[in-house]
Amino acid sequence: MVAEISKASFEKEMDSPRPTLPATPGEITNTLSHYYRGELGRMISWRDRIDRTSNWAITVAAALLSVSLSTPTSHHGVLLFGMMLITLLLLIEARRYRFFDIYRSRVRKLERGYFAQVLAPNGDARPDWAGAIAKSLRKPQFLLSYPGAVKRRLRRNYCWMYLILLLAWCLKITTPKLQTEGNPLTQAHSWSYVIDNAALGPIPGWAVLCIVSLAYVGILYGTLHREMDEDEFVQGEAHV
Repeated sequence: MVAEISKASFEKEMDSPRPTLPATPGEITNTLSHYYRGELGRMISWRDRIDRTSNWAITVAAALLSVSLSTPTSHHGVLLFGMMLITLLLLIEARRYRFFDIYRSRVRKLERGYFAQVLAPNGDARPDWAGAIAKSLRKPQFLLSYPGAVKRRLRRNYCWMYLILLLAWCLKITTPKLQTEGNPLTQAHSWSYVIDNAALGPIPGWAVLCIVSLAYVGILYGTLHREMDEDEFVQGEAHV
């Protein structure tokens, strides 16, 4: 009985009329307009997620800076913890950016290949823009690698947060007045004093300094190293 019902439902479904593809120029234009609005909505949604992560990172950095520098009793490890949280948010934002980059690329292909040609036709248009969008719709793939997304977001926003946290951390471990309440000194005695202040629990100060230095060498490399951007990203000066 169940098999007969399933077979009848399948036959009914096969007999039902299938949606027809747009044939006239007016139908195609109407379809592209609706598709553009849909892709633009998805792009804006992912852009909003990226901005939220950046706002969280700025809030975390500002809060921990206030906690660390407001009182001498606050340990410099608070700033190191802030660097770790900023790194976590950077990794989350890079993942979101990879999804955003898919929809941004589709929107830009449609804008440059179709709408720009409608408004002002020229011979610079690439004829394969529709095929590239169709390929992406049939088999969505990331256009940007995860390390590439991390570098891009690091270069756009996070390098400045890391720099501010580093300056605050250096100020914290080199200024006796920020280490001991009531100390009138404003400069460190020597390098040994700085190394002692940089100690973090059982980890000696020189090891902490080495770890932070290596981490910031990686951050500097990711900020300054530029890979050759391809396709839509190189078109125009306004980009994210």
